[in-house]
Amino acid sequence: MSTTTELSEKPDTERPASGKPAGTGFRTDIQALRAIAVLAVVVNHFWPDGLTGGYVGVDVFFVISGFLITSHLDKEIVRTSRVRLGTFYARRVRRLLPAAFLVLGFSILAAYFLLPYPRWTANAWESFAAASYWENWLLAGKSVNYSAQNEAASLVQHYWSLSVEEQFYLFWPLLLIGFFKIGRRRWVVLGVAILGVVSFALSVYYTIVSPSQAYFITPVRVWEFAIGAGVALASMKLVLPRVAAELAAFAGLAMIISTAFLYDHHTAFPGYLALLPAVGTGLVIMSGLRPGRQWHTAVTASRPVQFIGGISYSLYLWHWPFLLLAPFALSGLLDKGKLSTPWLLGLLALSMVVAWVSKVVVEDHGMSWGPLTRSRGLTFSSMMIGIAVVTILAGGLQWTYHRHVAQADRDVAAGLDGPCHGANAMIGINGCPTPFGPARVPAMGPANEYWPIAPECRRVQDYKAEDKDTTSVCDFSGGAPGAEKVWLVGDSHAQQWQPPIFEIARERKWQLKVSFLGACPFADVHNPSFRGDKHTEQEVKRCADWTKRMTDVIADDKPSMVLTSFYSREEPADDKSGRSQTDQYRAGLEPRWRKWTDAGARVVVLADPPYNGKVRSPDCVTLNASNPEACAIPRAVAHPADPLTEVARSTGNAGVSLVDLSEHFCDEKQCYAVVGNVAVYYDSDHLNSQYTRSLVPMIEKALANSR
Repeated sequence: MSTTTELSEKPDTERPASGKPAGTGFRTDIQALRAIAVLAVVVNHFWPDGLTGGYVGVDVFFVISGFLITSHLDKEIVRTSRVRLGTFYARRVRRLLPAAFLVLGFSILAAYFLLPYPRWTANAWESFAAASYWENWLLAGKSVNYSAQNEAASLVQHYWSLSVEEQFYLFWPLLLIGFFKIGRRRWVVLGVAILGVVSFALSVYYTIVSPSQAYFITPVRVWEFAIGAGVALASMKLVLPRVAAELAAFAGLAMIISTAFLYDHHTAFPGYLALLPAVGTGLVIMSGLRPGRQWHTAVTASRPVQFIGGISYSLYLWHWPFLLLAPFALSGLLDKGKLSTPWLLGLLALSMVVAWVSKVVVEDHGMSWGPLTRSRGLTFSSMMIGIAVVTILAGGLQWTYHRHVAQADRDVAAGLDGPCHGANAMIGINGCPTPFGPARVPAMGPANEYWPIAPECRRVQDYKAEDKDTTSVCDFSGGAPGAEKVWLVGDSHAQQWQPPIFEIARERKWQLKVSFLGACPFADVHNPSFRGDKHTEQEVKRCADWTKRMTDVIADDKPSMVLTSFYSREEPADDKSGRSQTDQYRAGLEPRWRKWTDAGARVVVLADPPYNGKVRSPDCVTLNASNPEACAIPRAVAHPADPLTEVARSTGNAGVSLVDLSEHFCDEKQCYAVVGNVAVYYDSDHLNSQYTRSLVPMIEKALANSR
């Protein structure tokens, strides 16, 4: 890489000759913006129901970065007609990477010592991605993978925003150089403006069609950096009169703070709604171009605010792994694995102390350490060493993960039998002395996954939902003519019943077909959201079209039985009629069931199990491994009415029956997370395949009674 790029524009072109522009040098208002941004993010993470839109703090950081980096590059271009790219990138490395690598190394080691082994692989991969600054793209890929959506957050997930910033730092100097080579300053401003408009348009579009992915990818965030860059490039013309500057600062801060309180996880973001915090940040920066005190200076320039702004980078790095590790470090002191407010306040204080130490010892020394400041080569060599060390640590964690997977497989296989194993322990006549004792395998790994298909199955491409594979044909009959045809259909809450259904199908030599579409209720209803997250119009249409099509496909196949289930509690129907969920689902289910029964099939509805992650920490069993009864939840709370179950129970269609296994999850008073030394749940809302396999005799009996 060439470390110096010459430019044809003269240093004084379109610049006043009278010294530096207003608002240059250290600015307490920008430091205060950093404080506001980091506190918004941290408070949102610690108390997500309190500051619901605190994630806009990231957008504030993006605008600040665009302003500061562009200001620095612009001054160098004007002063020297060139940009020393090597020096620029080396400074970024010294400024950002020492603390980032320290937290990555800490997180990998902490994951090994504190987190259950199934979380190691995600932490290993994401640590590697964070060290090489493509974490945002990894998360974007995961965001469109339904099976990964219940995956617990990694200790370094927050590095996604740092990846976006580093990618910006990589291409932005080259872009500015290109604009300057094309023509005069006005062409630079125009180029940045066009880039910002294109990026904003992409942001609006992708937030509509793929909101989860849009949140992470770099192109839809560039316009926020461009706002800051635009203020920097036009700074001489944006020095406002005093009253206008005061009003701009007030409006800007109001836009940032109001969105932090008013936005939430339902907000379509970033999209056009990100304009408010981003433009608000630009207004505050622009108002500060005028020298002198402002109405907010007494607060924003105060020592506490400036202190938080000063440690903002380290605080951002440290708070997230501390928050995720705390339940495991404090497992014996928490109620059902959840951190109470006193613990959270203590954790916040600890994060600030560690951030301050990290700022003084690591950040500041990294910037000023003589050998690095004198040698760009040593700086970049140190960067490569840091990436290598993180990669080796991450690789070691991944290798150790595979060893634990093998051991867990052996542990699962060793505990499959006995009258007190799994669901059998809830049967009174078995006389199990401790039906709710510790799980033999408390941490859920590959041996407990519910979605793998059987060896007898093959994927078919005929019934895709747009680009998503949905259907497999599983011939357990060995090709025998006249084999009984059975379907298992629904969303992932039907898919979680695959393991026991596969065993029954193998025993009865069925020709089984399974078809699933995640977050899609198999009913003729308008379903606008899933677990509180709004569906896009495309997702709503995809679900409606697929379920309608598959209803006809199944009827035309003339199976002897259709097994179905879905997560109706968290897939609300809303036809704007005001009718109850049960009534809306009845109208959407009865005609489809009738079509199947008229074709000669028995319809068997598998009742959904009690809630898990909605009523207890998904890590409760791991955190209370020696006393899983601490995870028991009152039945009325854990197992409320379910529209699908209610419709199946009250239907007038004699061909429809309900299999309700609630008595194997709950007694009269409580619902349990461990039964018969087996963890009941795989993740926040799906069952452990080891537990569902223990339900095979109960399911077989229920199917026999449904004839």
